[in-house]
Amino acid sequence: MSYTVAALLGVAGALVADLFVLRTALVRRVVFWATYPIIIVFQLLSNGILTGRHIVIYDPDAILGLRIAYAPVEDLLFGFAMVLLTLSVWVWLGRRGVQPGPRAGEGSKLLRRLRR
Repeated sequence: MSYTVAALLGVAGALVADLFVLRTALVRRVVFWATYPIIIVFQLLSNGILTGRHIVIYDPDAILGLRIAYAPVEDLLFGFAMVLLTLSVWVWLGRRGVQPGPRAGEGSKLLRRLRR
């Protein structure tokens, strides 16, 4: 399987998990898309260093050949899938009270005190 196919399957899987399995619907939120460019900047920076210095080398037959900051465009797809799935699981667990702190969206005890 090529890296391109794997990256596309990763995006599809993350979208299915976000929208239908976990039902967190992060991709429907403005805040997700407003903050995602921050992740892209740092992803391109790290990918550019790793691929530009030939620390990571891709098989030309496994990628499309389009590159951004030395890294194959598939890395952006893979990064999107990884971030979306991680955040979706985090929000899903937080809504179920799995984390020891405040539930997702409640804020910290300090912030609640300051609001009073």
